[in-house]
Amino acid sequence: MKGDAGGRMLKRKQSSRVEAQPVTDFGPDESLSDNADILWINKPWVHSLLRICAIISVISVCMNTPKTFEHYPPLQYVTFALDTLLMFLYTAEMIAKMHIRGIVKGDSSYVKDRWCVFDGFMVFCLWVSLVLQVFEIAEIVDQMSPWGMLRIPRPLIMIRAFRIYFRFELPRTRITNILKRSGEQIWSVSIFLLFFLLLYGILGVQMFGTFTYHCVTDDTQPGNVTWNNLAIPDTHCSRELEEGYQCPPGFKCMDLEVLGLSRQELGYSGFNEIGTSIFTVYEAASQEGWVFLMYRAIDSFPRWRSYFYFITLIFFLAWLVKNVFIAVIIETFAEIRVQFQQMWGSRSSTTSTATTQMFHEDAAGGWQLVAVDVNKPQGRAPACLQKMMRSSVFHMFILSMVAVDVIVAASNYYKGENFKRQYDEFYLAEVAFTVLFDLEALLKIWCLGFTGYISSSLHKFESLLVVGTTLHIYPDLYHSQFTYFQVLRVVRLIKISPALEDFVYKIFGPGKKLGSLVVFTASLLIVMSAISLQMFCFVEELDRFTTFPRANKLIQVSEKDLRNIAKIPQDVDEVLNYFEHFNLRSLLPKKSKPKMARTVAVDFFSYKYREDKHLKMVAFMSMFQILTQEGWVDVMDQTLNAVGHMWAPVVAIYFILYHLFATLILLSLFVAVILDNLELDEDLKKLKQLKQSEANADTKEKLPLRLRIFEKFPNRPQMVKISKLPSDFTVPKIRESFMKQFIDRQQQDTSCLLRRLPSASSSSCDHSKRSAIEENKYIDQKLRKSVFSIRARNLLEKETAINKILRACTRQRMLSGSFEGQPAKERSILSVQHHIRQERRSLRHGSNSQRISRGKSLETLTQDHSNTVRYRNAQREDSEIKMIQEKKEQAEMKRKVQEEELRENHPYFDKPLFIVGREHRFRNFCRVVVRARFNADLLGLVTYLDWVMIIVTICSCISMMFESPFRRVMHAPTLQIAEYVFVIFMSIELNLKIMADGLFFTPTAVIRDFGGVMDIFIYLVSLIFLCWMPQNVPAKSGAQLLMVLRCLRPLRIFKLVPQMRKVVRELFSGFKEIFLVSILLLTLMLVFASFGVQLFAGKLAKCNDPHIISREDCHGIFRINVSVSKNLNLKLRPGEKKPGFWVPRVWANPRNFNFDNVGNAMLALFEVLSLKGWVEVRDVIIHRVGPIHGIYIHVFVFLGCMIGLTLFVGVVIANFNENKGTALLTVDQRRWEDLKSRLKIAQPLHLPPRPDNDGFRAKMYDITQHPFFKRTIAVLVLAQSVLLSVKWDAADPVTVPLATMSVVFTFIFVLEVTMKIIAMSPSGFWQSRRNRYDLLVTSLGVIWVILHFALLNAYTYMMGACVIVFRFFSICGKHVTLKMLLLTVVVSMYKSFFIIVGMFLLLLCYAFAGVVLFGTVKYGENINRHANFSSAGKAITVLFRIVTGEDWNKIMHDCMVQPPFCTPDNSTYWKTDCGNYAGALMYFCSFYVIIAYIMLNLLVAIIVENFSLFYSTEEDQLLSYNDLRHFQIIWNMVDDKREGVIPTFRVKFLLRLLRGRLEVDLDKDKLLFKHMCYEMERLHNGGDVTFHDVLSMLSYRSVDIRKSLQLEELLAREQLEYTIEEEVAKQTIRMWLKKCLKRIRAKQQQSCSIIHSLRETQQQELSRFLNPPSIETTQPSEDMNAVNQENSAQPETSSQQQLLSPTLSDRGGYRQDSADAGKPQRKFGQWRLPSAPKPISHSVSSVNLRFGGRSTMKSVVCKMNPMSDAASCGSEVKKWWTRQLTVESDESGEDLLDI
Repeated sequence: MKGDAGGRMLKRKQSSRVEAQPVTDFGPDESLSDNADILWINKPWVHSLLRICAIISVISVCMNTPKTFEHYPPLQYVTFALDTLLMFLYTAEMIAKMHIRGIVKGDSSYVKDRWCVFDGFMVFCLWVSLVLQVFEIAEIVDQMSPWGMLRIPRPLIMIRAFRIYFRFELPRTRITNILKRSGEQIWSVSIFLLFFLLLYGILGVQMFGTFTYHCVTDDTQPGNVTWNNLAIPDTHCSRELEEGYQCPPGFKCMDLEVLGLSRQELGYSGFNEIGTSIFTVYEAASQEGWVFLMYRAIDSFPRWRSYFYFITLIFFLAWLVKNVFIAVIIETFAEIRVQFQQMWGSRSSTTSTATTQMFHEDAAGGWQLVAVDVNKPQGRAPACLQKMMRSSVFHMFILSMVAVDVIVAASNYYKGENFKRQYDEFYLAEVAFTVLFDLEALLKIWCLGFTGYISSSLHKFESLLVVGTTLHIYPDLYHSQFTYFQVLRVVRLIKISPALEDFVYKIFGPGKKLGSLVVFTASLLIVMSAISLQMFCFVEELDRFTTFPRANKLIQVSEKDLRNIAKIPQDVDEVLNYFEHFNLRSLLPKKSKPKMARTVAVDFFSYKYREDKHLKMVAFMSMFQILTQEGWVDVMDQTLNAVGHMWAPVVAIYFILYHLFATLILLSLFVAVILDNLELDEDLKKLKQLKQSEANADTKEKLPLRLRIFEKFPNRPQMVKISKLPSDFTVPKIRESFMKQFIDRQQQDTSCLLRRLPSASSSSCDHSKRSAIEENKYIDQKLRKSVFSIRARNLLEKETAINKILRACTRQRMLSGSFEGQPAKERSILSVQHHIRQERRSLRHGSNSQRISRGKSLETLTQDHSNTVRYRNAQREDSEIKMIQEKKEQAEMKRKVQEEELRENHPYFDKPLFIVGREHRFRNFCRVVVRARFNADLLGLVTYLDWVMIIVTICSCISMMFESPFRRVMHAPTLQIAEYVFVIFMSIELNLKIMADGLFFTPTAVIRDFGGVMDIFIYLVSLIFLCWMPQNVPAKSGAQLLMVLRCLRPLRIFKLVPQMRKVVRELFSGFKEIFLVSILLLTLMLVFASFGVQLFAGKLAKCNDPHIISREDCHGIFRINVSVSKNLNLKLRPGEKKPGFWVPRVWANPRNFNFDNVGNAMLALFEVLSLKGWVEVRDVIIHRVGPIHGIYIHVFVFLGCMIGLTLFVGVVIANFNENKGTALLTVDQRRWEDLKSRLKIAQPLHLPPRPDNDGFRAKMYDITQHPFFKRTIAVLVLAQSVLLSVKWDAADPVTVPLATMSVVFTFIFVLEVTMKIIAMSPSGFWQSRRNRYDLLVTSLGVIWVILHFALLNAYTYMMGACVIVFRFFSICGKHVTLKMLLLTVVVSMYKSFFIIVGMFLLLLCYAFAGVVLFGTVKYGENINRHANFSSAGKAITVLFRIVTGEDWNKIMHDCMVQPPFCTPDNSTYWKTDCGNYAGALMYFCSFYVIIAYIMLNLLVAIIVENFSLFYSTEEDQLLSYNDLRHFQIIWNMVDDKREGVIPTFRVKFLLRLLRGRLEVDLDKDKLLFKHMCYEMERLHNGGDVTFHDVLSMLSYRSVDIRKSLQLEELLAREQLEYTIEEEVAKQTIRMWLKKCLKRIRAKQQQSCSIIHSLRETQQQELSRFLNPPSIETTQPSEDMNAVNQENSAQPETSSQQQLLSPTLSDRGGYRQDSADAGKPQRKFGQWRLPSAPKPISHSVSSVNLRFGGRSTMKSVVCKMNPMSDAASCGSEVKKWWTRQLTVESDESGEDLLDI
């Protein structure tokens, strides 16, 4: 029954979530009018046909290239026929739509629909392409002419195939806003990137200039520079003798541009002018080839300049600015996650469609959802087999067999050429495993039935593997592409680990998102490849974009014939006979010269073993290569050199835009999708928050194991014997702790008696005083509770009545539609949130019986009931939070009790080394030394002792940086001094800490975590090394290992600085998820490695001589050409040969990789996974195995790049958010946290107000604050920056006019500063930091102008350029978007400071270890004079290069060099030039994974976190940037002294001045206004309030606290607001009563005066008759009336003096009120009227008003007034309550509050 109920409940929940949503269609309107006379256009099959035709059109345009037609001539006519057919179809569709819609007229005409216009443009392009092809077939237009570029737009027709899916289950306006907003953000980030590109472009031009100076031979002649004139390798040099590289003897440093080389021959990279400089900066920012640019700059200019420029460029552009794109995409996904959840599919179900989920009670008493087979059909197998099939033993047996199969497949290796591979033991094992798994599948089909078996996704995958592996064991298909099915069995092992299975499903389960992104990426590659084909296919010298991928025709030629052909003589006739022998004469080029026949023959027959350009350099591969960023600069440079200098800028912009979109936006989409998959649903986050709070509350009640070991020993409390007692009886020993209490108490009493002064009071006395104060507080609380118990009895009744009135008024307003007549303006978010709170209060405190009334509709009753249930759940959550807090406190108390019991019962507990006593003087002294620290914030970060050790450790690391293989610490006494100092100081430190806190068995022991273990380890290693100091250290020995471990010394700073320990926790806290990602990537690598071994083992080896085919002929020597330069593009002159030398022929694998066994294959794939070197692997596999196998490496790179590496980014960001506490935050809660962080950064404006008069200063103020003036200044700043487009060189004549123009700009900026100083006054101008910066830069500019005209040398030009660069930074302050993003970068740098320091410390450790391991390795391909480990400084440079991934794998292989390619030495490691294979493997792989995959991704996480601080608009319902700016302006008006604080009474003026979303309308939100004013007064006790105080109050009032605040903060805020509302209500009642009393007195005075006058008249008349005329009658004194008037006016005067009256808790206020005459007196919650004046003393004596008692306000007022006014008095009270508790009061604000 429980399961059925749970299932029904789950189904109801799911059904409620799948309600119909409005569908927004961004696709074409294909459903035309039904009344159209053309019916076929509305047919669905026509739409499908046209989409298929779009794909066919893309295929046709890909084949339409000259080279493709040259290789396959019939394709020219095939494409013509296809284009003709497509033209007729699309033209017919266009004509039909024009006929139905109309061309121009009508709202839905053809030209007014954007998709129709796009379709028409595609038809036009198709017509142009067809006409152009007709001319090409007729040979009117040459196929290689640029007219083919007219086909460039044709591939965009691919959009027609997918635009049908542009439909979203959201309103169109919401989708449009999201897309517009994300587009604006991407545009803003692009502008920010352009700003930094321009900045570094200007710096590059001024710091470097041209890179045209090279080392050439002394006999080099101008105009005749060849390859043989250059140094090998080509080396840049400096013309200054003091800096850069100096050429060796026999060479001279010359400018190649002066020697006659053109710009195309010199290359397009450099800093010649601003355009080339920006192009070079973008190349360097992509982290591709940047290090070679830096090496060129090091050789040409001072070293420090190059290091500073390029390292900061990589840090800011590559690591900070470009990662902001990821932040934009992630924030966009976070915003639409909830809205698009249904479109992507639910992520909550992990079962198949054939199962349902039901609630099941587990063993622990909890409930969980389990999958239950309900509709799955049963098979015909016996019950015993079905039971066996479902048993866990059977599943574990199958998985173990899968594991054995994987191990066997991974054990395969290459056994040599003569070994028969088809029928070896691995083949037989594969046959056995295939039969076993086939039987498993048959058994499952027999037990479950075919329908039940195939309904499961897992079984579908298993059946696919069964079919594929069965075909694979067929001999002809063995070791073919079917091997994929065999190696994919490893995927089944994911079922072993539930955590891994759940993680995989979380990432790949909702496959619609990831699948759509993969399809989009593939479509983008196809479209861009087709566009590139049509753009560059006519360029003759460019082979990359000549054709789409194609496979050459394989010609079967025996090896004997190949060997004969390789020995073909020079005779042309004999060559032609060879071709005719193989029937290949037709394949010779028609226009080739006869002397080229032999070369063509050799190249043709050896195509299988050489680089085939038509196969390698194809469009799709090139565009995919740009997507992965590997070698994309080479692709662009080759294209630029081919198209020539004229079209080079256009081509460069094309490639940069594609690279920018592919690498920044597309890859960011993958990261955002993975992060979105890792996110929880919004409805589960708050539940997770509650559960996490409960889990955190379960503090470990048990002590650590190192302390609980004392529990194993018997209790032995320390006993004392009482002395100085009579010896008549024996007194037993008493516990020392028991007696110590009396001793301590006696000492406390004595000290309290002796030390009466507060300044001399001891801590123990203070403690006793605090306890007495706490007792008094407790008694006071009890008294207050008893006093106010009368009020509490009727509190519920009062609140119910008030809430009922409030809801009735609110409902009446909503039904009457009072808002409809108001003008449409933006409603204040403060008002909206206030009404939400009021409605929530009424629903929360009201009862069901009182809320539900007659006449309500069923919908209203249902809505009220749902609201009630929701708020009752909120109350339940509040109580659960309080219980969790109490549970946490109890757990902490229990732990303290356990520790105290151990301390009392075990004398050795908490004794350092079991020797030093707990309260020993020496231990107390050590504690004082260890724990002493500064009181300042920064200096108080760590203790004095830790500061000393930090300084000592830094000095020791500096000393280690001077060590090298040639200057060793064992032989350098100066370096040994630092070693001794470090060991001595660390010995002292550890001794002090051990004596103070203990070593291991104490609560605060030194070894209580991993940091303590690391400290002891570093100390022991340093001590052993210092004592040993080996003189000879053999390579790969224990002594060398000790020296490597000594390099861990910088890690001590991680332990000494608390923030660094936090970095380590953040690094390793997500170890589980990082481990799961590593398992997935290792599984992926194992699958592809096993496949590679079975297909490529032994096939990648070849002879290093490309003309040798067989291994038998690979002997002797041959001449090999040397690669001189990668930058220059020189052409060989006639008869010239490239430099080269003779080398022996060798048959071997490629140098850096092979697939002969699984280990080497895994290493090669790990390098490919880092996207380094995969192009070489691809080319080798294609050229030596076959073109079809290129798919292998492309698939692996795509999976590794797009999914594998982005998994690391996503997991690290998710773990970082979890550590920050933001992982479980909902979107509203995250925005609230971002808002609080943003408000902390906000500061008041430092802008003085406008002068009051309209004089000269006011006009200057208006001019300087006008937007046009600010934009003009920004344009002038940019114009001055343009002057730095070329280098300011004193020898260049262009520099003088540029400097003169800069002087003019400087005077303009001087005028600007002068105008601002006049407008704002000097003091007002100085208040703004931006103004100070402008004044500083302008002053420097004036100084430069003076020095420039006085000196006019290179230094003044340099200073002028620096001034312009400094002024260029002011652009950020003048643009809102740039300022916002610059704040993101600055805050990210600030928050990532310790992460950057941690990265540097790790890099320093690896640098020290690299000097020990690879300091003497011989130079190789990438180990050279720039990149080596000969010193710690160079090692740091190399490791920083490896962090960026620049050829790190090649450096690793250079460090793996082994004999016979090096000279070994077994005595000492510094005498050998060999490497360390195992050491290099562990060293480089671990460093790359830790730094590149984890540490750098932490920077991305910080940028994502900080970007959200500034990602806010008005749609967020939070304080946006415009709201904050408006508040800053209003604050600037109120805070006239610019001190950042204002008195509390000024807050009301500030609130009244606010407009827009922060406006408080006193006519509607009077109560809200009073709440905010009272909140400021209550929190700050009537004192001054700061800028952030008021802003914080507004932020709390502008959000829905139930949605935005976390649980603990929500409780505290609701309690505060409830208290404020209660106090304000009391104050309102009190003030109303005062006003009522004033009116009553006025009426009483009026009535009494009438009665008195009547009495006097009667007395006068009576006296006239009874008394003689001489008797005078007394008249009322005028003085008494004046006194009455003064008393009646006194409450009004007192109300004007205070903002609000005292609260009920303020007794002093009540005493003051009761002491005043004419004011109501109060005692114990009652109001007592003061005694009336003497003339009316007989009418009213005293009246008591009780809030909840028998006498109500109505009866009191009726008693005060005549009986005839009782009804009007009651209605007046009711009307007053209605007005006060709603926001519809017609009275002015002065009635209730003096403003």
